[in-house]
Amino acid sequence: MTVPDKHILLMDGPDSKGLIYHVTGVLFRRNLNIIHNDEYVSPSGRFFMRTEFEGTLDSAALLSELQTELPNSSDHTIDDAHVLPDKPENVAGQSGITFRLNPKRKKNIVVMVTKEHHCLGELLIRYAFDELDADILAVVSNYNLLQPLVSKFGIPFHYISHEGKTRDEHEEAILRTMAIYEPEYVVLAKYMRVLTAGFVDNFPNRIINIHHSFLPAFVGANPYRQAYERGVKIIGATAHFVNNDLDEGPIIAQNVKEVDHRHTATDMSTEGKDVEKIVLSQALKLVFNDRVFISGNRAIIL
Repeated sequence: MTVPDKHILLMDGPDSKGLIYHVTGVLFRRNLNIIHNDEYVSPSGRFFMRTEFEGTLDSAALLSELQTELPNSSDHTIDDAHVLPDKPENVAGQSGITFRLNPKRKKNIVVMVTKEHHCLGELLIRYAFDELDADILAVVSNYNLLQPLVSKFGIPFHYISHEGKTRDEHEEAILRTMAIYEPEYVVLAKYMRVLTAGFVDNFPNRIINIHHSFLPAFVGANPYRQAYERGVKIIGATAHFVNNDLDEGPIIAQNVKEVDHRHTATDMSTEGKDVEKIVLSQALKLVFNDRVFISGNRAIIL
């Protein structure tokens, strides 16, 4: 028995009557079976929809029909099936609707780390047991401490030291390695160096970071020390997209854990590591399954 191909159609733009009817009608006429559909209209009147469906299709013809049969179709744009979201040439204007059609498949990623193993270890185990929805092409680090761990999983490890280099020189060396793999996403699994705007611009809305704090509280370095000194009653972790404002990119997932006055800063750090690795894994599952829309500095999850 042949298993039908599965696809994900992402749509966002100004809300109007009949959008759901229009999309489902086009898919029905093309003998495509809808498996799951989610939609959301923001208070400002922006419409978001994620449609997962199966069947054999002509991607270009489907996208063309979705666009041309919309009312005022000149105000709407389409994206190619295999182009990553949020590249400038694929973003519709505020007056238009954007369609993106993606095959349902694993994403190709590169993971960046420094010295801490807990988030990387979680990702490697999930990858080994086919629970990550991604292929880890390589791990890049500015220290070689985690190379023995990565080698157990048969994944290339690139040690690119920052010592004796300017920040730009170091990032240029990393980008040369990234070019070998052409990752769709870059995951910062406790990579403890601030990336420059020049580096981030190579992966717009495609770098995902885990921050050891419940943002927007305790931005920057030593958040558990900051939390301890403030006497907080919960600690947390935040997975977010990286932009050019430190720890202020669109938030994908968060979680918290209760603490009290008996917890030292070290205790909070230890407890927080469990939260960090789970939150990062949850966020990656959402992103890799095409459930995240970027709207301004917010992430809309469907």
